[in-house]
Amino acid sequence: MNILILGGGGREHALAWAILQNPKCDRLIVAPGNAGIAEIAEIAALDIEDGGAVAGFVEENAIDFVVIGPEAPLAAGVADRLADTGVACFGPSQAAARLESSKAFTKEICDATHAPTAAYAHFTDAETARAYVRAQGAPIVVKADGLAAGKGVIVAQTVAEAEAALNDMFGGTFGGAGAEVVIEEFMEGEEASFFVLCNGETVLPIGTAQDHKRVGEGDTGPNTGGMGAYSPAPVMTQAVCRKALEEIVKPTVAEMARRGTPYTGVLYVGLMIRDGQPRLVEYNVRFGDPECQVLMMRLGGQVLDLLLDCTNGTLDSARVNWADDHAITVVMASRGYPGICGKGSEIRGLDTLPKDSRHMVFHAGTKEVGGKVTAAGGRVLNVTARGATLAEAQAEAYHMIDAIDWPEGFFRRDIGWRAL
Repeated sequence: MNILILGGGGREHALAWAILQNPKCDRLIVAPGNAGIAEIAEIAALDIEDGGAVAGFVEENAIDFVVIGPEAPLAAGVADRLADTGVACFGPSQAAARLESSKAFTKEICDATHAPTAAYAHFTDAETARAYVRAQGAPIVVKADGLAAGKGVIVAQTVAEAEAALNDMFGGTFGGAGAEVVIEEFMEGEEASFFVLCNGETVLPIGTAQDHKRVGEGDTGPNTGGMGAYSPAPVMTQAVCRKALEEIVKPTVAEMARRGTPYTGVLYVGLMIRDGQPRLVEYNVRFGDPECQVLMMRLGGQVLDLLLDCTNGTLDSARVNWADDHAITVVMASRGYPGICGKGSEIRGLDTLPKDSRHMVFHAGTKEVGGKVTAAGGRVLNVTARGATLAEAQAEAYHMIDAIDWPEGFFRRDIGWRAL
């Protein structure tokens, strides 16, 4: 098969690494890719949010299967354009992708299915939203309704902090994503991620993970796109997974089908767990980043078969074969992240590290310049390892990091602390 992956981050590097292990993959192209992806696959310059450009590229290169990595092309309707041309594509339609592209829409689905989630209110103007915050008090959660690259959620510990978040959102900090806002009650508990494949009706759980969203050790500081993750998530017991599936996921999938917008693809279910009871935090319509990295490390080459089963409507006969082990990924980011950070610094030592089924450095924001790997973004590397225990995987990952020479980067030393 000729396969095209859309995206250029750590998630897409992990997907490419796993897919290449499957003998069904004859040729793999990733657009736009990054320096790490270029070592294992062809890369192409392509506007991945332009459905017409993607469809044209697919035809020119005789692509059999497209895997859409990030949320933006899904929200832009790229999967719909490919479906119109008859090309097999892994990812939901634009209408179904509203589960991520609109927080208010997700809450509407929760109301319709009586799914356990946080109490909320939806606002289109700052003054009414500020009055609501003052009436509710803090802590409270303020969310930009649209896509904001993982940074549009503020867990405000004070009313002043919540009002500042509202000023930013309605003031245009997140562009059109902040034109509408959802304000939620603060939910206490332990947050975890549950990943399922859906083909409109059938739902197949494929793994659990937990990530560390805060920039600082001890889960302190501002939220980021994620500073590390591990799989499986201990808090996601069989009982909790079963509850989430029956009370949240399956009713959502049924409601989407009832509305004529069946959901096909991976559904990333963000949950808050307290006293064994899961409540929905949010849906994402793609693999998480960096959660994808630990899932791919544990799934390996079978992931291509699973994605094809999901896309081809044969998910009901699919099975997931898990190794009885653990995986962890540690993000190395440019100093200054999640704020303004420099680009162009050289990263040394990567060529000394192992690249096998138990050790991988997945590139996120990197660029090859003059034969050197350089930093080209905020989150730059995902140092990933497997082990018989989480502690073993953690030790392996940090051993790898110690061999990387990049003074302009930083990372957290406590990824996995909650489980350990």
